[in-house]
Amino acid sequence: MYMLNLYRPSFGHLWQCCEHKDLWGCSRGLTRIPISTARCLGSRKIIAMSASVSNDSGISVASVAIQPPSHPTYDLRGIIKLALAEDSADFGDVTSLATIPSDMLVDAFFLAKEDGIVAGIALADMVFQEVDPSIRVEWSKKDGDYIRKGLQFGKVSGKAQSILVAERVALNFMQRMSGIATLTKAMADAASPACILETRKTAPGLRLVDKWAVLIGGGQNHRMGLFDMVLIKDNHISAAGGISNAIKSVDLYLQQRKLKMNVEVETRTLEEVHEVLRYATQNKTSLTRMMLDNMVVPLPSGDVDVSMLKEAVDIINGRFETEWCADTFCESS
Repeated sequence: MYMLNLYRPSFGHLWQCCEHKDLWGCSRGLTRIPISTARCLGSRKIIAMSASVSNDSGISVASVAIQPPSHPTYDLRGIIKLALAEDSADFGDVTSLATIPSDMLVDAFFLAKEDGIVAGIALADMVFQEVDPSIRVEWSKKDGDYIRKGLQFGKVSGKAQSILVAERVALNFMQRMSGIATLTKAMADAASPACILETRKTAPGLRLVDKWAVLIGGGQNHRMGLFDMVLIKDNHISAAGGISNAIKSVDLYLQQRKLKMNVEVETRTLEEVHEVLRYATQNKTSLTRMMLDNMVVPLPSGDVDVSMLKEAVDIINGRFETEWCADTFCESS
């Protein structure tokens, strides 16, 4: 019996947002916090989950418990192929080729080495199917399920050489995704009825995978990239000559191109909050959310001063969604 172990810390950034009046006085707010070391669960296995990749998206859609976020150009199958080529190159698994008969069949089992949320099952299935479609996989859990240490939650059967080629790549995806999903779940539960969003600060090439893990953990996706949402930050405000000018320029840009998308602006002071609200009162605007940047001040005692944040939310009074961000935790994405 071959045991596959899944355990790895994962890093990243998340956003915590709230939609109730009692959470630091926010009517709708966001805070970004580091994902930090999230431990993943552990044991390996593979799945025959009929995860065929669609021609237009490259993403498995069949039998997927939680669908991955959409992206117009991301090639998930291409990422899998790249990961396999990174590991095996043109030579394959030379150790297995030298020591294991090509016709040897084995069973391998996924065993959890930590408590947590399992994620990446659907992606692991795609990895194994890419290596060898004859591999058979059975899961007793699905993406997003909570599993306990010691639980056997999957079995893969097939040629030993094929399993050994695929298993590390599958595990690398699962370990990272499970770590992100587990910590997301912990923060989402703690923030409830708030919601958790992530940033763009993902591992290059793994953005969709990381954001998929957030969904599996019960969080929500922020913008996928630079193309699907307007986020007016301090650099844009400075270049435009002020916050009102920046919003006006965005409104004109979207109007001329007949584009509809969410628009968020970063505000760093109460004066900027007032200026945005004056602009919105006097002009038709596409603005949908205000980021209250760095309005939570850490105190020497370890507590935080949220008085400025609460005042800003009171001023906005529900006219826009609000998101709060403290540079102590991370910077805006």
